[in-house]
Amino acid sequence: MDLLGRIDEPEPRGARAQREGQGTFGDIPYATWSDYEPPYRFYPGDEIEVSLPSAPELNKTVTVQPDGRISLPLIGGVMAADRTGPELQGALSEAYASQLLRPAVDVTPKAAPLKVFVGGEVGNPGIYDMVGDTDALRAVIQAGDFKPSADRDKVIILRRGPDGRGMMRTVKLGKGLKNPAADLVPLRRFDIVYVPRSGVANAALFVQQYFRDLSPIQFGFSYALGAQVGQ
Repeated sequence: MDLLGRIDEPEPRGARAQREGQGTFGDIPYATWSDYEPPYRFYPGDEIEVSLPSAPELNKTVTVQPDGRISLPLIGGVMAADRTGPELQGALSEAYASQLLRPAVDVTPKAAPLKVFVGGEVGNPGIYDMVGDTDALRAVIQAGDFKPSADRDKVIILRRGPDGRGMMRTVKLGKGLKNPAADLVPLRRFDIVYVPRSGVANAALFVQQYFRDLSPIQFGFSYALGAQVGQ
C-alpha cells in the first residue's frame, strides 16, 4: 500500500495473524473522539505576517517553504511547520534575543485553505484544498468519488486530538448520498478521510501504516501514538 491508501500488495501472513488476534483497531491508543478544536498549525505554503514592535523595520510577510522553514532578517531560517502561533512566536523571540534588546515577536497567519487528505478507495487519493466549510462526503467527491470497491458505510475519519493524539471514528457516508440530514462529519484542517475497500477486515493495519508514514514537515502535523490514552 502506498501513502495515499492504494492497496497493491496482498496481506502478509503475519499481518493477518495480528489482525485476527487483536481485532479492529485493538492496538492503536486512539483518544476518545471529541469536539476538541486543535490549535492552528503552520503548513508549507502558509503566509505569515511577522512583526517586531521594537524594530518595525524588520517586519515582514513570509511564506513557509517546502522544508517547513521561514527566512527572516538577522536570524535566517527558522522552522515554522507543525508549530502553533505561540510556539513560533517563542522560537522567533529566542532567535532574536541575541540581536535585539526587546525581541518580542508577533505572528499572524493569513487566510489559508482547509487542507485535508483523502485516501483509500477513491478515484484520486491525495491532498486537497477545500474552499470554505466542508464535510467528509464533499471531500470524497472532490477526490474523484467512491470507487465501486469502496465500503461507503465504514469510512474512517482521523483527526489530531489533545496532546497530538489521534482521534478516530467511522461514519456511514453512503447515507449522505440519499439523506442530506445524515452525519457527514464537518472537517477540520489536516483531517484524514480514509475509505476502506469493501469486505476488507484489516483496515486497521492500513491506518496504522498511514500514521507511521506521515511526515510532520510534509503534512504540517503529526500524531503521538506512543502514549497510552488517559482515562
